[in-house]
Amino acid sequence: MSVLLISTYEMGRQPFGLASPAAFLEKAGFDVVCLDLSIQRLDRDAVERAALVAFYLPMHTAAQIALNVLDKVMVWNPDAHVCSYGLYAPASAKVMQQHGACTILGGEFEEGLVRLAQRICSPVQASPNNADQTSECQPENNIEGKRQVEPTISLKRQQFQTPRRNNLPALTEYAHLTTSNGTRRTVGYTETTRGCKHLCRHCPVVPIYGGQFRIIQPEVVLADIEQQVVAGAEHITFGDPDFLNGPKHAVKIVTSLHKRYSHLTYDVTVKVEHLLAYPALLSTLRETGCVFVTSAIESVDNRVLEILDKGHTRDDFFEVVRLFREEGLALQPTFVAFTPWTTLDSYADLLSTLIELNMINNVPSIQLAIRLLIPAGSCLLEVPEVNRLIGEFEPRSLGYPWRHSDSRVDELQREIQTTIEHAGNSTDRPGIFARICERLGPRLEQPIALPEVPNIKPWATIPYLSEPWYC
Repeated sequence: MSVLLISTYEMGRQPFGLASPAAFLEKAGFDVVCLDLSIQRLDRDAVERAALVAFYLPMHTAAQIALNVLDKVMVWNPDAHVCSYGLYAPASAKVMQQHGACTILGGEFEEGLVRLAQRICSPVQASPNNADQTSECQPENNIEGKRQVEPTISLKRQQFQTPRRNNLPALTEYAHLTTSNGTRRTVGYTETTRGCKHLCRHCPVVPIYGGQFRIIQPEVVLADIEQQVVAGAEHITFGDPDFLNGPKHAVKIVTSLHKRYSHLTYDVTVKVEHLLAYPALLSTLRETGCVFVTSAIESVDNRVLEILDKGHTRDDFFEVVRLFREEGLALQPTFVAFTPWTTLDSYADLLSTLIELNMINNVPSIQLAIRLLIPAGSCLLEVPEVNRLIGEFEPRSLGYPWRHSDSRVDELQREIQTTIEHAGNSTDRPGIFARICERLGPRLEQPIALPEVPNIKPWATIPYLSEPWYC
C-alpha cells in the first residue's frame, strides 16, 4: 500500500503542495503517488492501494471539488486514512470530517504528513537517508489509528526538501504565459515563503498564520526552479501570499535566479503596503525578469477597504499605478468587487476608475465578478456587522451565505458572472468590460455617465497567464 496525494485544482499550476510533501514522504521511505485532478483522472487502482489518501486544499474551489472526490474515495477504499491539508483544510475541517476525513493539517504540513504516515503505516525496509528506497505500508486500521494526534495547525519552522516533481504531469499541461509580444512561455511554479505579516480580515491566510510567515530556504527554492527549467519552464510564478514579506530573502532569490537564467521571466504577488514601502525594489524586480506583479487591491471604496482591514486606501492604489507606469512594470490588480457594502454607484465608480487609469486590460475579467467569500474561521466573523448579515453555514458551499440589502446588486453580480462564463477563454477584456458596463447602466437610479472605453493598448502588450488568478 502507498501514500496517495491528490490536488483537485490550483489555478493551472503544477502543484507545489504535492511536490513538496512527496519529497518529505519519499525521504522517509514511503511509496508516493501524486494525482492532479485538474489534468488527470482519479485512478481507482491508486486509491485502492493507498493506506493514506491526502487531499491538498490550497483554495476554496479546491476544497469544494474535493468533497465529491472524497465521497468516491471512501467507496473505493473505506479502510484508507483520509487527510486534508493546506490553507483551506482547517476552514473546511468539519465538513471534510463528515465525509470521512480523519486528519486535518494546516500551516506547515509536510512534517505532519510524514508523522501521520509513520503512525498509520510503517514503511518496511525504509531508509531515512535514501529517498529512492520505498516499500509497502502495513496499515493500522483501528479506531485509535483514525484519531488525530498531529496538531491541526503547525507553524513549526521546517528544513524544506527540494520538491519531487517527477510523478506530476508535464509543465506544458498547465497554464502558459503570453508575453508582451504575443509569444507563449511554459510556466513553472514555486514558493519562497508561506504565511503573511498582515491581517486582512477576508484573507484565508490570516486564521492559519496570524501575522506570521515562514521562509523556504533559498537553496531549496533555486533547486526547485532549476529542475523546472530543465523540464522546460521559461517563466516562474512565485505563489507567496506576499513576495515582499521578507524583502531581503526575495531579492536574494531573484538576483541569484537572474544570474543563473537570464532568459527566465517571473511574476509575483505583493501587497499595496509593501509596494509603497519598498518602491526602489520595483526596479530590482523588473531588472531581474519580473513581467508583472499581482496585487490584491480589492476595492476603490475606502469604507470597504477599512472593513477588510486592507491597510491601504484608494489614493494608495492610484500611487501604485503611477509607480508602476514610471517603472515600466505591469500591475495586475485583483478585486472583491461585490461585498455587502457595494452599491450600484460604487460599482460604477470601480469601472470608471479602471477606465480613468487605463487599467482595463490589466484586470482579468473574472475579477469584476468576484463575490466576498466568508468561510468558517474567517476573521470577518469578528465584525459585528458581518454577523448580523450572514445566514447559517452552508456545508456544500463551505461558507456563510449573505444577501445584499439591494437585490439589484446580487442580480448584477450573477449577470456579470454569466457574461464572463459565456466569454469562455476570450482574451477580449475591453469587449467584456464594455458588456459589463451595459449590464450596469440601466440599473442606476441616477445614471452616471460612464466614460467611453478608450482606445486601449493592444491586449498582447500586457503579459498574462492563460489561467487567471482566482480563489
